[in-house]
Amino acid sequence: MKLHNETAEIFVPDGRPVDAALRRITHLGIGAHQDDLEFMAFHGILACYDSDRHWFGGVTCTNGGGSARTGPYAKFTDAQMMAVRRREQNAAAVVGRYGVMIQLDYPSREVKCAAATALRDDLRAILAATRPEIVYTHNPADKHDTHVGVVVAALQALRALPRAQRPARVWGCEIWRNLDWLPDAEKVVMDVSAHPNLAAALNGVFDSQIAGGKRYDVATQGRRQANATFFESHATDQATQLIFGMDLTPLVADETRDIVAHVTGLIDQFREDVKQKLTKRLGGGSSRLAAPDTGR
Repeated sequence: MKLHNETAEIFVPDGRPVDAALRRITHLGIGAHQDDLEFMAFHGILACYDSDRHWFGGVTCTNGGGSARTGPYAKFTDAQMMAVRRREQNAAAVVGRYGVMIQLDYPSREVKCAAATALRDDLRAILAATRPEIVYTHNPADKHDTHVGVVVAALQALRALPRAQRPARVWGCEIWRNLDWLPDAEKVVMDVSAHPNLAAALNGVFDSQIAGGKRYDVATQGRRQANATFFESHATDQATQLIFGMDLTPLVADETRDIVAHVTGLIDQFREDVKQKLTKRLGGGSSRLAAPDTGR
């Protein structure tokens, strides 16, 4: 498989030949940065961890050069930080028993460029080589521009595949903006309660981020626990850790479907839900709250 960047890397933790490692992938995560896969696609990692049939494959699109840094990493150059982050991502692949870990090494500016096509083409080649059943990537309502760049490139690559080669499910996951606002009927609810030790180990691999000033490990676990507790107000918790996803499968199944309209349609559903609840409580009248009776 030919990738655009000479510095791109394909790492197979168990040493299998690359072609064989790619063919066995059933769950594929496509993330922007080193650590995104572990935070957003843990459902896929968990599904494959103890399986003889399922294998998780990871794709990290950027080089990690723009990372925030402080503490022991404060004086690291971009080149040094890129090397550290690449090692951390490969270490996570070993801990998580990934079938393959691909690092494409793009600068963020290229991922965010609407005119650039190399990332899309690389992702299409990877998807054709792996033929996964499920793809995890960023959700299009994420507030991080690089994450949006990756999910757009991923959708373009998926739509470019022959229909018979497109995965059965494509889910956009949470990082820089959670998805609790999605109507419950539209949520992909991923129970990741099992193996909390594995989740902690994977999140903790990324010392350059944790010691470097960002407690992503704590925040990720906290979000999953909050999702589980606040998911249903009138029932006891059925899970201790949940990840919410946005179903992007309709956008892949029908390449004529407008991506912006699909996402803003979900936002409109959220808006209408809020409006309906408030209007009902206000008696269907004016949205202006009545002034309290002071007795004067």
